[in-house]
Amino acid sequence: MTDTVRISLTVNDEQVSSVVEPRMSLIDMLRHELHLTGSHVGCEMGACGACLLLLDGTVVHGCLTLAVEADGREIVTIEGLSDSGKISDLQTAFHQRNAVQCGFCTPGMLMTAQELLAQEENPSRAKIRDALSGNFCRCTGYEAIIDAIEEAAKHRRETRASST
Repeated sequence: MTDTVRISLTVNDEQVSSVVEPRMSLIDMLRHELHLTGSHVGCEMGACGACLLLLDGTVVHGCLTLAVEADGREIVTIEGLSDSGKISDLQTAFHQRNAVQCGFCTPGMLMTAQELLAQEENPSRAKIRDALSGNFCRCTGYEAIIDAIEEAAKHRRETRASST
């Protein structure tokens, strides 16, 4: 018989509890127990960035984080950022700049971009490249993705300036 642990956490502003095996990854719990499949499982070694999530506001690899480590904490998935509209400008920019092809890496790219733009309103292209260094894309190449993030940053600056 496998030991299990009951955990309670906040996922996308909703209180949830689940019974998990101690070694279950957070990404597996979100995908299999909560059916939040927007974040993907890629390498399962923390190298590709497909599984990125926000844990208490910081981007983490869901494949390397155990579900039990999230007990009592706040998780935001790509669904939470998308449904809240917090990344609508990024999604629009990715679409307009053709920064999406197969879409497998896109949730992780968007999570990374959101964290970067929350920390820095006008990142250089070098800073964007550095932030994306933990995300692997096999389809688009990175220039369109960098262009899209740069465009979203510009849009956010203009929106802030016009509202003040």
